[in-house]
Amino acid sequence: MKLLFPSLMLTAAALSGSVLASTPADTLVIAQSIDDASSFDPAEGFELTTVQSFNSLYQRLVQSNPLAPIELKPTLAAGWTAGADNRSLTFTLRPDAHFASGNPLRPEDVIFSLARVIKLNLEPSFILTQLGWNGQNVDGMLQKTGDHQIKVSWSADVSPSYVLNLLSAPVASIIDAKEALSHQQHDDFGHGWLNQHSAGSGPYRIRTYVPHEVLVLQANPGSPEGAPKLANILIKNVPEPAARRLLVEQGDADIARNLGADQMAALKNKPGVKPLAIPMASLYFLQFNADASPALKNPAFWEAARYLFDYQGIADDLMKGQFQVHQSFLPDGYPGALTDLPYQYDPAKARQILAKAGLNDVEFKLVVSNQPPYLDIAQALQGSFARGGVKVEVIPGLSAQISTRVKNHDYQATLTSWGPDYFDPNTNAAAFAYNPEDGSKTLAWRANWHIPELSQQTLAATAQGDPQKRLDLYRQMQRKVLESSPYVIGLQARNLIAVRDNIKGYIQGINPDMVFYSRVTK
Repeated sequence: MKLLFPSLMLTAAALSGSVLASTPADTLVIAQSIDDASSFDPAEGFELTTVQSFNSLYQRLVQSNPLAPIELKPTLAAGWTAGADNRSLTFTLRPDAHFASGNPLRPEDVIFSLARVIKLNLEPSFILTQLGWNGQNVDGMLQKTGDHQIKVSWSADVSPSYVLNLLSAPVASIIDAKEALSHQQHDDFGHGWLNQHSAGSGPYRIRTYVPHEVLVLQANPGSPEGAPKLANILIKNVPEPAARRLLVEQGDADIARNLGADQMAALKNKPGVKPLAIPMASLYFLQFNADASPALKNPAFWEAARYLFDYQGIADDLMKGQFQVHQSFLPDGYPGALTDLPYQYDPAKARQILAKAGLNDVEFKLVVSNQPPYLDIAQALQGSFARGGVKVEVIPGLSAQISTRVKNHDYQATLTSWGPDYFDPNTNAAAFAYNPEDGSKTLAWRANWHIPELSQQTLAATAQGDPQKRLDLYRQMQRKVLESSPYVIGLQARNLIAVRDNIKGYIQGINPDMVFYSRVTK
C-alpha cells in the first residue's frame, strides 16, 4: 500500500503535462475541475465535486437504485416499518455492515450522523429540519430500540414516504461515530477532520486530498455493497474544458467531465472515445416580477411569452445539444414529472394573444448573468421576443449581483436556472409552487406571485401517505404552473462527458449526487 500512493501521484503529475500511453489498469482517472470543493463532510458538502463523491464514500439507510432512481432500496437498513402515528419509521440495520475502519454499524452511528447535521446547522441541514428537528429536540427524535434497530420520529406534518426520500439525500449519510469523534476538536463532532477525510462505509475512502490539485479514493473491500471493481479513483483538477477533452482523447484520462458543446463536437467520431449527453435535473427558465409592471402581471402576457421562447432553436442550434426542451417544473426523470410540450415558438400566435388582451408595445428589462450559457440564451430570447412585438433589453451582470437584485425584487425579468437539493418532487414544488407569505425566499416569492391555493397543495403533497396520490398532486400542480404562471420553463440541461470506450459499468443519474464508480471496469 505504501507504494500505491507515489504511483498515483506520478499519474496525477503526468496528467498535467506529458502524454501517457494509457492510464493504470487498476485506477480510474477522471479529469474535471475540483476547484469548487470546500468540505467532504456530508453535513456541509454541497458543491458539485463533494456531492459527486458521497456515493463512493458513504451510504445512507436507504438510497435510490442506481439503475432505477425512482426506486428506493434498503442500503445500511435491512428494512423498515412506518409507525401507526404516521410520524415515525423504525429501521432494522444490517447486522453485518461495517465501516471502512472496520468498526461495526450501530444504532449509535445513525443517531450521531443525523443529529450532528442539525447541531452543526450548516447549509444542507435544511433538508432534515423540514422534519421539525432542531438542536433542542433532535436527540429525542432518534431512539435506539434494539441492538440493530432505531426509531426515527418527526413532528412535521409529512408522510413516511417523504421522509424516506429525505433520508436518501447525501446529507443523511451515516458516519462512523467512533472514527469521527476520535478526531473531534472543540466539540465539532469531527467536522474539521471530515472536511478532508472520510469515515463511511462506501466502496471507497479518501486516500488523500490536495485542494485544487487532486482527490484520490482508495477501495474499501469490506463495504456492505461489496468490493469495488477498481482499486483506485484519481480525480485530477483540470480547470479548462479544452484540456479535459484533450486528456480523454489522448487516453491520459478515462473520463472527462463537464465538457462544452465545442469539446463534444471535437470528440465526435474520435476513435476510442464515447461522448455522452446525460439529462440533469437543472432547469433553465424565464421569470417575471409580477409587481414590476401591469403587463408583467397579466396572465395573457405570461401565455404569450410561452410562444416567444424559441425552445428548439436554442436547444439544438444555439446550444448544440447541451439542453433538451422541457416545460414543467419537475425535470424529466423525476417521480411525477410531466413531459408534455404544449408550447412551441409561434410569434404570430403571441401577437394575437397580446392584441386580444390590449397589451401593446410591451417591453421589459432582462437581468442575466454575464456567464455562458445565460447571456447567450438571453440574447437569443431578445431576438425571438422581438419577432413577437415585445422589446427586451438585456442587462448582463455578475452572477452574485443578479441574484441579489432578484432577491431584492429589483428586476423586471431574469433568465435563471434551478437544480434540486434532494431526490423528491417537493424540492422543486417548494420553489416554483410555494409562497407561504412568511418571507421564505422561494422562486414564487421572488416573482411576487401570490398563490395561497398552490401553497396549500404543496404542503398537502408532503403529508400525503399514498405514493400514487402524492404524485397525482404534483402532476396537478405542474399543469397549473405550466398553464399560467410568471415562469416560462424552457430547457433541461444535459451533463456532457466523454469516456474511453474500454470503460464499462459507469453509471450517472439525473441528480448531482448520482455518480457511481464502484462497478466500473477497464
